Formats: sequence, C-alpha cells, structure tokens
Amino acid sequence: MNYVTDDYINSYLRTIQPHYDGVLGEIEKESRDAQVPVIPHETARLLSVLLTMKKPKNILEVGTAVAFSSGLMSRYLQDGGTITTIDRYELMLKDARKNIARMGLENTIKILEGDAADILPTLTGPYDVIFLDAAKGQYSAFLPHCLRLLPVGGLLIVDDVLQGGDIAKTRFSVPRRQRTIHKRLRNFLWDISHNDALESSIVPIGDGLAVCVKIKETEEKADIKNAADEENTDE
Repeated sequence: MNYVTDDYINSYLRTIQPHYDGVLGEIEKESRDAQVPVIPHETARLLSVLLTMKKPKNILEVGTAVAFSSGLMSRYLQDGGTITTIDRYELMLKDARKNIARMGLENTIKILEGDAADILPTLTGPYDVIFLDAAKGQYSAFLPHCLRLLPVGGLLIVDDVLQGGDIAKTRFSVPRRQRTIHKRLRNFLWDISHNDALESSIVPIGDGLAVCVKIKETEEKADIKNAADEENTDE
C-alpha cells in the first residue's frame, strides 16, 4: 500500500502507539506478515479514538477483507450493538468468517455477501457509523446511500482517499490506467467537502482518511419526511 506520510514517520508512530491484544492483534500481525491489505496501524488507532467518542450501536462497513477492521470496531460498540459488513470476494470472506469465529463475534458481525452497489439500496439502517473501505472508484456512487442510512450526528469514515498522494497531482501526472480512479476520487472529495449535510475533514494518515459528520438531513430525505408529516396531519 502507498502511504501519504513518510515511512520514518509511520515507523515511529507504530513504535510508540500500543498494538492490539488478543486474537485481534494476532490477526493484524498475520495479515501484515502475509501482505494482506488491512488498515494501517496508525489509521486503526485513529479509528479507535473516533469510535470511543461516538459509542456506536450499529455500524455498517463496506469492504470486509479479512475482518480485522470489523473486529476492531466491535470493541467500541454499545452493549448489544452489531456490525453489518459487505464484501463480494469469496477468497477474502473465507478468511473473514474464520477470523470472526476466532474472535467469538459470530453474533455481533453479520456478513452480507455481494456487490455493495446492489446491497446498499436494500438497507434501511440507521447506522451510527459507516466505514467505507472498498472500491475507491465507487465512493461517489455509495455516498447518497450513506447519507440516507446515517442519522444526524452519524459518522462516515472513508479510507484510502488520497491515492498515495497522487490525488494532489494533475490527472496528466498519474499513469493513464489510474486516471479514472483519480478523477472519481477527486470528485468524491469535492462532494463530501461541499455537501451541506456534512462536516468533513480529510486526514493525511495512511493513504488518507475522510472523516465526516452528518449535520442535517439531505434535501431529498427532508422532503420525504415533510410529506409523511403532512400526510399524518391530514389524517
């Protein structure tokens, strides 16, 4: 994975910040040793802080991988809280199911197997936190669903948004095969930064982490609510 901070900074942060204990720590180490993509440790630590403050009841994750991030987030759920996680890659899901069982989280983490583009429209939520860590080129397409599924005060966290730093370069400065995702990620970052329903920050940690708080309903959802209120009033 490409990082937007220098290796010596990442190494220092990983030296001073505590690592996770128990099976979760084992999964993190095993994944890094096998070069399986999981969120960088410094990103995981920031996620721990955000979830400690938020104290979520229900979390939606798009991009399960080997369930390291699901296992991490489960530590910060309220009692009886759940995580719903979406992935379409059976090879990853095979390991994810094993790891969820290893952590004893079969009743906490629910896997939905399939394409997020097909599954997101079927969900009703609400989710206190949504964590996106999937196909980067689809983030803009996922955004309306995230806004619909988050309540006011809900937290949207999006990983890998800076394309190894290339996002700050012109499209002609990146390899041709990466220009489509470069354009889509730029559009996504513009969208979350200028959406009136969100208060957003883009943090240059790992490969970039976008942290957004939903501060009001979107116009579409507000219109639906107002129509429902009027109907109830008529009755």
